[in-house]
Amino acid sequence: MKILVTGGLGYIGSHVVVELQEQGYEVVIIDNLSNTSIDVLDNIKSITNIEPAFENVDVRDKDGLSKFFNQYPDISGIIHFAASKAVGESVNNPLLYYENNINALVYLLQNVQDKEMSIIFSSSCTVYGQADVLPVTENAPIKPAESPYGNTKQVGEEIIKDTCKVKPNLKAIALRYFNPIGAHESAKIGELPLGVPQNLVPYITQTAIGLREQLSVYGDDYPTRDGTAIRDYIHVVDLAKAHVAALSRLLEKKADENFEVFNVGTGTGSTVLEVIAAFEKASGQKLNYKIVGRRAGDVVEAYAQTDKVRNILGWESKYSLEEALGSSWVWEKRVRNK
Repeated sequence: MKILVTGGLGYIGSHVVVELQEQGYEVVIIDNLSNTSIDVLDNIKSITNIEPAFENVDVRDKDGLSKFFNQYPDISGIIHFAASKAVGESVNNPLLYYENNINALVYLLQNVQDKEMSIIFSSSCTVYGQADVLPVTENAPIKPAESPYGNTKQVGEEIIKDTCKVKPNLKAIALRYFNPIGAHESAKIGELPLGVPQNLVPYITQTAIGLREQLSVYGDDYPTRDGTAIRDYIHVVDLAKAHVAALSRLLEKKADENFEVFNVGTGTGSTVLEVIAAFEKASGQKLNYKIVGRRAGDVVEAYAQTDKVRNILGWESKYSLEEALGSSWVWEKRVRNK
């Protein structure tokens, strides 16, 4: 079957493409290369010995998308990643996030609304805001988002859900994932943000290798065991396998409803200081960091209840925090040729 992966040369997208190809799917990637490099295409090929089809298309371009779907009429499923994804940046530039994340999704759905289509939506635990009860279950209330990024994921889910209600030919799963980290064991693909990293782990690895002078830890006065914020960090390869499991559920027509949601995490929360300590242990590097004030848009604590994804999709995380951080360090050294 032919599967479209939007943003397929990005961090998570590239790992999902590898897993799809290794499971025998034919993959078509669209990406505008705004936060990645065309080199990733060669790296995917070197891992799988298969070069996926690639089209340089911006999902915000209605005409470009229409031409794409005319060119590839036999797509059976879509995994939609193409979006902006940094909480802090979204607070500072909300309109960019609403354009990139909402408009693009609408245009994508307009092109497939009359086709038989299985859709996996890249959602986020940010849809829960600061949950009242931990670990967070899929039934937790959707609270007002703490950031424009989180709001785009909430609205994105609603758009898909509303569309599926009136278009029974569409089947969709939203994967609400927590904090992806790590890199492929080959060290040929990994997280390589353009400019200053917005996420913790690439900032850690760039600081350790000397690219950044110091890591800022945003807040040590949270009501947690060491005062720093708690997140559920999941290895990107584990996350990629969850996408394949979700897609299989839709393509095999096993879904109970047209629109389903699953949390994807490890079920364990780690503080920022615990992540730093685990990185230092995995890498043998001492990290230069300082405590600064809290960052707008951050919640105190979030980690997943994973019973639903394990029981229904048959998926669970395999990699430890140290293993994920170790793979990030190997990737960072390869990128910097050190």
